[in-house]
Amino acid sequence: MAGDQITPPMVTWAQRQGVVFLTICLEDCKEPEVKIEPNSVFFKGVGGTENKPHEVTINLFKEVDSEKSAFFPRDRNIELVLKKKDDGPYWPQLTKEKQKFHWLKVDFNKWRDEDDSDDEGTGQNQDLDEIMRQIGGLGGGAGGEMDKPSFDDLEAEEDSDDEGIPDLESNE
Repeated sequence: MAGDQITPPMVTWAQRQGVVFLTICLEDCKEPEVKIEPNSVFFKGVGGTENKPHEVTINLFKEVDSEKSAFFPRDRNIELVLKKKDDGPYWPQLTKEKQKFHWLKVDFNKWRDEDDSDDEGTGQNQDLDEIMRQIGGLGGGAGGEMDKPSFDDLEAEEDSDDEGIPDLESNE
């Protein structure tokens, strides 16, 4: 397919003290290739409504600890938790480049300002393991699938609403 260009997927990001969250918004990506390096994140995968190839390399503003970072493939996206190498001040941007990318947006649902981090309940030094548990990933390691809950042990209960519905009265 000469002339076809591989497009980057939509990526959202947010940060907390010591952690950067990335979400690669690509549905039905069956076998994503994700490489977390100290200075960059690489993603390659096929998915989306048109089942097209997507690829992006993100040159990070500062270094991350690739050994303590992880990614979690989901049905609708791929979530990454990047452990910052230095817990210092918040990054002013995600990328080393100061330009704006059309595929990169701030994830305001996960975002916390530097001075708001006490509002999280556990304070500024929230444990990385706890953050990963909250997003549902710890246990499988980098890229591991988490165990799905089983409802086999639930028994059906009788409910008072399960009674028959009375017939409607007619006004004839």
